[in-house]
Amino acid sequence: MTERIVLAYSGGLDTSVAIGWIGEATGAEVIAVAVDVGQGGESLETIRQRALGCGAVEAYVADARDEFANEYAMPTLKANALYQGHYPLVSAISRPVIVKHLVKAAREFGATTVAHGCTGKGNDQVRFEVGIQTLGPDLKCIAPVRDLALTRDKAIAFAEEKGLPIETTKKNPYSIDQNVWGRAVETGYLEDIWNAPTKDIYDYTATPEFPPAPDEVTITFEAGVPVAIDGVKHTPLQVIQELNRRAGAQGVGRIDVVEDRLVGIKSREIYEAPGAMALITAHKHLEDITIEREQARFKATVGQRWSELVYDGQWFSPLKRSLDAFIEDTQKYVSGDIRMVLHGGQAIVNGRRSDTSLYDFDLATYDTGDTFDQSQAKGFIELWGMSSKVAAGRDLRASGQ
Repeated sequence: MTERIVLAYSGGLDTSVAIGWIGEATGAEVIAVAVDVGQGGESLETIRQRALGCGAVEAYVADARDEFANEYAMPTLKANALYQGHYPLVSAISRPVIVKHLVKAAREFGATTVAHGCTGKGNDQVRFEVGIQTLGPDLKCIAPVRDLALTRDKAIAFAEEKGLPIETTKKNPYSIDQNVWGRAVETGYLEDIWNAPTKDIYDYTATPEFPPAPDEVTITFEAGVPVAIDGVKHTPLQVIQELNRRAGAQGVGRIDVVEDRLVGIKSREIYEAPGAMALITAHKHLEDITIEREQARFKATVGQRWSELVYDGQWFSPLKRSLDAFIEDTQKYVSGDIRMVLHGGQAIVNGRRSDTSLYDFDLATYDTGDTFDQSQAKGFIELWGMSSKVAAGRDLRASGQ
């Protein structure tokens, strides 16, 4: 039986050429796997037909938009995950769901190897291959660009020689990855980190300098998950899509950052994540009134570590699974409404309410009706500062003063 290789297929030039390139280099049959995570563009059927036209023996396509929103974007939201304080893990969280479908397709079609289009310089090669090792430890991995010398000029020449049904003349200086959680842009002009991004690289967001009128939105959460916008019930996917539209129109969610890649280099990245950033802002403000102080402090540490694990391709790791359990436990009372104004590149919270809130008006108020016993404060301060006071006395004695 001829060996079969499953290829993560986007429908673009590189992965279309990779079908025939892999076949010629290995003698194997190629099954193309396309996964819709809300990246937009062409339909899955168009992509499926192109894969077959480029020589794939089978084409597996999956509409994973709801799966991605429910099982990958929502845990990211619950963690308030921002890698290095900036990046909402746009590409990092899409790789595990794609890996899941790659392994499923490999089982379905009897493939022994999984191929992806990543280079040897990026994070995605790690995310794909560590995920495949975990879910399909018997499967081998290859990367045509990295392992089979498939450069872009060779890809164009190969496509023209074989008459493949794919556009080869489009010149785009940027590397772009996108899904419903956001959009990532790198390389080209942006590699000089002094260069400001030009307006043409943005697609999910409008220029915030000249915004439309302020847009006030109320987001309803249940146990950390957004379930409605302005009182209208939505699925998580619909919530993200609606906020992509409304926050994007106000220029919310533009991120320009130099980040630390897993492979040891620093890389300049431009991200657009209007829905994600608006939701993380809203979710964090709701946690501020529903999560107890010490739990909230520790959760911030857990969220940072969670972000690093996911960025580093450890979605399926034991530690990530354990952190998930902690984060999920913290969300028990994160229910209520957040009102925010979207305007001029900002998402600003100006109202919050919750039946499970820890905010006590009678304790917080300075007016008549204050139930806080201020007489207890003096003794509390004395005890709270005791260890520092004793240490300071020791320092004075030791210095001979």
